[in-house]
Amino acid sequence: MSKLTKVLALVSVLALLATACGGGTDTSEFGLIDDTKIIICTDSPYRPFEFQDDAGNFDGFDVDLMEEIAAGLDLDLEWVVTPFDGIWLQPAAGNCDLVVSAMTIKPDRAENALFSDPYFDSGQSLLVKQANQDLKPADMGGKVIGVQTGTTGEIYAESNKPADATLKSYDEPAAMFLALDAGEIDAILQDLPVNLDRTLEDSSVVISEAFEAEEQYGFASSLESTALIEAINDELQKVRDSGKYDEIYERWIGAAPGA
Repeated sequence: MSKLTKVLALVSVLALLATACGGGTDTSEFGLIDDTKIIICTDSPYRPFEFQDDAGNFDGFDVDLMEEIAAGLDLDLEWVVTPFDGIWLQPAAGNCDLVVSAMTIKPDRAENALFSDPYFDSGQSLLVKQANQDLKPADMGGKVIGVQTGTTGEIYAESNKPADATLKSYDEPAAMFLALDAGEIDAILQDLPVNLDRTLEDSSVVISEAFEAEEQYGFASSLESTALIEAINDELQKVRDSGKYDEIYERWIGAAPGA
């Protein structure tokens, strides 16, 4: 056997060993836009779930959770900021592989998107200025309620507001918070964790009422992406079993799940 033949044989053996020992996930069946990463559509900022720091890096509950899942799949992440209204349609349109955006699993959305197992239980709440801390949804007659376009908060407000209350829709929470500060609206009705996070950032506002809405968040992809969603579900369960989910929850929500 020549020296060159020995070298080639050694290279082949090492390649086989690397494949056998690597144990990596075969991502070729996921149908990703780029086999090396998951391209994610997200409506950011939406603290505490997704936002960008001063350096432009993404952070938050959803980001930490997806980083754990992606690491288990040996994939990188790429985040694409996308308006929330109709965001669940973006994977089917080929604009991203997955939606990760504190999005409630709803039957009408599931007609056009494939959802993962639920990863977060949420509810709704009313955020007001401290001076109006006794206001409840039933007291909002003649007042203006801020909601985010296309969200379950908007749907809840439409169904539960007094007949003479006015809804004003915004594309993202930051605009609602500014409107509340300026007195353009009297309250904000949206997901409890987001309003709660605002009270930690701004002492001039308070949650006047929180109410259960039986909402669960899920990740979403196109209806054809069964292999991707199944793999994400498997990794999500591993994150829960390892205790890492509880760590992420306590970091961003401030208490253990269910507390």
